Formats: sequence, C-alpha cells, structure tokens
Amino acid sequence: MKKAEQCREWLSRRSTMNHKIIGFVLLVFSFTGGWLWMDYQSALQQPLLIDRTVLIEIEKGDSLDRIIDKLVAEKLDIKPFWFKVIALQKNALKKLKTGEYELTPGLTAPKILALFVQGKTKQHAITFPEGWGFKEILHEIEKNTDLEHTLNGVAFENVMAKFKLDTNVPASPEGLFFPDTYFFEKHTSDVSLLKRAYDKMQSVLQQEWLNKAEGLPFKTPYEALILASIVEKETGVAAERPQIAGVFIRRLEQKMLLQTDPTVIYGMGESYQGDIKTKDLTAATPYNTYVISGLPPTPIAMPGRAALYAVLHPDKGDSVYFVARGDGTHVFSATLKDHTQAVDKFQRNKK
Repeated sequence: MKKAEQCREWLSRRSTMNHKIIGFVLLVFSFTGGWLWMDYQSALQQPLLIDRTVLIEIEKGDSLDRIIDKLVAEKLDIKPFWFKVIALQKNALKKLKTGEYELTPGLTAPKILALFVQGKTKQHAITFPEGWGFKEILHEIEKNTDLEHTLNGVAFENVMAKFKLDTNVPASPEGLFFPDTYFFEKHTSDVSLLKRAYDKMQSVLQQEWLNKAEGLPFKTPYEALILASIVEKETGVAAERPQIAGVFIRRLEQKMLLQTDPTVIYGMGESYQGDIKTKDLTAATPYNTYVISGLPPTPIAMPGRAALYAVLHPDKGDSVYFVARGDGTHVFSATLKDHTQAVDKFQRNKK
C-alpha cells in the first residue's frame, strides 16, 4: 500500500510538472507567435526609415536576395525575411522589372515591391532647345551618362541610316528632330531617344502642314521645315516670326535671294569664328543664300512648333526687307529706300 501511494504521489507530481512544462511551452509559443505577428505587421505597415532619396537599380538576372542585399547596402531598415514573405504573398517574384528605382521617404515594403512590379522606374530628362543644330544635340547626348551610347564615331551623314526607317528620308539629320524635353529610363539607347524626337517632329510637321494657309510656295513639308529653321535662327521674338516668315516667302515668290546670315554661318561650319566677312557672302556654298536662289538644301537647325506655324501662316504684309535694331527685334521695310535708311540708323551709324 505504501509503495502504491508513493507511486500515485510521484505520478501526480510528474503530471503537475508536465502541465507546467506544457503551459510554459504554450506560453512561449504564444509569446513568440504574438511577437512574430507584430513583427510581420510592422514589416507590412511601417514605413522604412528613409531620410533621403535612394536609387536602387534592378539589373537583368538579379534574384530577390540580390535585390534585398542592395536595399540593405543602402542602410534601409528592411526586414529581409518578411520582405521575402511579402513578395511571396503578392506573387511578385517573377514580376520584378529591371530598371532604376527612386525610393523616397514614407514607402513601406509592399509599396517598394509594387514599384518593382509595376516598373515605375526613375525617369531621367534631356532637353533639346529650339534652334539647336544636330551637332549640338549629339554633344548633349554624348555627355549624358544615363543613356546607352551607340552613335559614337558615326558620321553625320550616316546617322539617319541607324533608324532603319521605311520611308524615304533626307540623308542629313539636320532639323529632323523636335526640340523638347524628353524623359527616359536609364540605359535607353541614344538611337531610341532620337527616334522619339524624330517621330514627334514628323507628327507636328504633318499637323501643321494639313492646316497650312493657301497659296504658299512650298511643294513639300520638308521645304516648310527648311524655312522654319531659318525663321527660328533669325529671331527669338515670338511675335516677329510670322513677319520674318512673310518676308522670306515674298522673296521666294518674287524670285529674290533670301540673303539670310544664319544660312551663311551654317555653310561656313567650323570656319565661322563669330564674324561674317565680305568673302563669306560671296563664297559659293550650298547654304550661301546671298548667292544661291531659293532655299538651302536642308534645314540649318531644329525649329519649334511656333516657327513651323509661322511659315505656314505668314504675315500678309508687303515687307521684303528687315534689319536688326540691336535689341533682339527688327525693323521691316517694303522698299529698298526705307530698308537702307533703317540700316543706316541701326547698323552703319553704330559702327
């Protein structure tokens, strides 16, 4: 009997101990589960401690672990385990898109993943101002480190062949690209960017051509583009563009020489040092409008929409001369006598 009582007492104590152990284990699991749940919720909802704009580039072949390493390397307080869990939950592993991403303060892990999945990459910008020549465009492209460069060493006259266009386009790239600000992703090729500018110029030129005034001396939109480039270089005063366009169009209609300095300068190329001499005005170049009749063979710069509109809706006055006042504006004259007086007043008397 005594041994039986001892056995029952031992079993009772063991049972009590087991209950305590089980209770402790359950408590630990409960605590751990609660902590894990709170940690998960924190990873899910808490914005990362980003106190600056951070750039992250996902490259071709990057695994999720590699992407996480890049986030950690930028000292973002990311929780790698939960980041993976959230990525799995959102079925994002095979949807992450390559590119450069801009992470800003306030982003949570799910929002960062959403950026990567949606491909909302950082957009870089490049600007081609009105009146620039193609060589200036190329220089701007060459110094942009965010573009992929494929045109280095390509001759000026061979550039258009890189676009593989189906239509018959001029050999010279001059004037064929629309002046604007273009946004692009990092590693966009220079040819791809220029193709957008080319397509936009074609679109704008066709829109303006379809709405042109009647009776203009242009056989093709390209001829209008050539004259628009000259108007663009002749004045920076928007209100004067239709007047200057009107002068040149009346000169074309009356078989007068255009006699415009910007074309002479363009034809001089690298030899132009800031001054046009008498010999330059008599030199036989395809762009010397003091010698050749009609339009030069190509545009001399990129005209904007306003210059295109001006040559297709020119001023209907009677002036066929103009001279610079020296303040950016011009005096317009209908007769050589009035023009000579304006030249004496604003040009010769100042020398």
